[in-house]
Amino acid sequence: MNTVNSSFEPFSDASADPPVRGFLGHPQGPVQNGLVLTHGAGGNCRGSLLVALAQAFVAVGFAVLRCDLPFRQDRPYGPPRPGNAARDREGLRNAVKALQKLGARRIFLAGQSYGGRQATMLCADAPELAAGLLPLSYPLHPPGKSDQLRTQHLPRLTTPALFVQGTRDPFGSIQEMEAALRLIPAKTSLLTIEGVGHDLGFKGNKRLEELPTTIGQHFQSFFGGSQREDDHRPFE
Repeated sequence: MNTVNSSFEPFSDASADPPVRGFLGHPQGPVQNGLVLTHGAGGNCRGSLLVALAQAFVAVGFAVLRCDLPFRQDRPYGPPRPGNAARDREGLRNAVKALQKLGARRIFLAGQSYGGRQATMLCADAPELAAGLLPLSYPLHPPGKSDQLRTQHLPRLTTPALFVQGTRDPFGSIQEMEAALRLIPAKTSLLTIEGVGHDLGFKGNKRLEELPTTIGQHFQSFFGGSQREDDHRPFE
């Protein structure tokens, strides 16, 4: 994996409602591409997978904003409450605007589990907002409740999306994900990660070290047409 001697500095934009708070990583050189990266229902933007993925994207020239969703800004622990989702989506919209102010011309939305689902819902309603989506461990249904599919918005999703799913994810099997992706009119792809669950191999002190590079390589292959040749650096 590429490494970069960049630090992620605390970032806050309290002028937005809801505010944007997290950590911002700057690439070396001018900003062309941006990535908003957020967490799941039980986590925050300091999660080990998000940190590793953010570092990998900064190393190839992205400005990366790892941000806490509004529900996590309000409460340090616990899942989002009923009624939080719309405000969380507005938080993602404001994070995109924050990267636009820094000069990013193409901005991608990425999120783990709940964060990825909210990103797809936001883009279903605002297709012009992002150049593409990177949902990680999409929570297709609650574990053991495959009849409660979270797919209602997918037929309206026209933003290209690369989904990343573990083969042991109880929130959605590979076969279930493939069926769900057929509902989406936009260009999609499903990157399957063998032998891992909803955490994608990042749990506690465990790290699937090659995963950020694997995701990055598939990202560049899938979204290659969204990037100019002069700011395309390979993931290694």
